Amino acid sequence: MEKTLESFVKTADWKNEKHVPVIDAPASVKTGETFDVDVTVGKEIPHPNTVEHHIAWIALHYVPEGAQTSIEIARLDLSAHGVNAFTAASAKFRVALQKGGALYATAYCNLHGLWASSAAIAVE
Repeated sequence: MEKTLESFVKTADWKNEKHVPVIDAPASVKTGETFDVDVTVGKEIPHPNTVEHHIAWIALHYVPEGAQTSIEIARLDLSAHGVNAFTAASAKFRVALQKGGALYATAYCNLHGLWASSAAIAVE
């Protein structure tokens, strides 16, 4: 049986490193009102940021209630990993939504692959 991409997406941390992207966003927002969504990899225990081991990118998706597809809100490439500069594995996105649903964050570690988390969001 051929594997699908979902079989490679990890959602639980392991070892002494934090890989799962943490979503900090309000549980509910007003329709069309802009709010902040912070996504951090290694919020409690920092993830390494070296040439050999780093988070390469973070993406944020939104799935409106009843939708069959996701909407990519944004993707941030983290380019500096120890060559005289470092890019922290965190991002702030400014978002406005028209209906409730779920936010999904993904992050890619160059050694340990793809990681994901989600958070429900209500729109009033």
